[in-house]
Amino acid sequence: MFPASNSSNVLVVDDDADICSLVCKLLERAGFETAGASSGEEGLKKLFSLKPSVVVLDVGMPGMDGIQILERIRDVSDVPVLMLTAKDGELEKVRGLRAGADDYVTKPFGRQELLARIEALLRRPARGDSAPGVLSDPLVTIDFSQASVTVDGKEVSLTPLEFRLLTAFVRHPNQVLSHDQLLALVWGPSGASRAQVKLYVGYLRRKLEEAASASPIETVRGFGYRYRPKAD
Repeated sequence: MFPASNSSNVLVVDDDADICSLVCKLLERAGFETAGASSGEEGLKKLFSLKPSVVVLDVGMPGMDGIQILERIRDVSDVPVLMLTAKDGELEKVRGLRAGADDYVTKPFGRQELLARIEALLRRPARGDSAPGVLSDPLVTIDFSQASVTVDGKEVSLTPLEFRLLTAFVRHPNQVLSHDQLLALVWGPSGASRAQVKLYVGYLRRKLEEAASASPIETVRGFGYRYRPKAD
């Protein structure tokens, strides 16, 4: 897992442009650097590129909702996450806390309360002091702390979606993964199609082939795909 940045920069993920802008301006006046994202997909891309010190994440967004985005964040980062929710129910908060949220603020929120909660998260020690997570086999090494991938000793640049796709394959070596399994593992319930699975597997294959002599991802006709790391 990659850690949060040491600087006080905050990523705000909210599909409501007015709220996103309001939160960013409030934080900037308090001395924070901010970045906004209007969707879960955009938020995850900025998470990889910016490595923020705190994420402010709206629960109720179309497509990938905040809980699903949070689960993706927790796959790769221990960054503190403050959830924004329009619901004040216990069940909503329990779902978020179980998924890895650090705190909750209910809309409409007080500006000073929001600032105080973010400052409190910044004062907390990191969730884990263990060594950064690395997933590797004889061909591929995935370093979650750096969000980096090496294939046959060569560094390969992947998009966040390709990164998740490769991670799914490496975690299930020599196992046939169907289109539906890959949709669940990589995209979640976001409305992606089997055609998108085929498209992005193709993208990933080409990048792997550029680093290695052949792609380790095989097509199993009528079933899906199998990842075969090379032998030692």
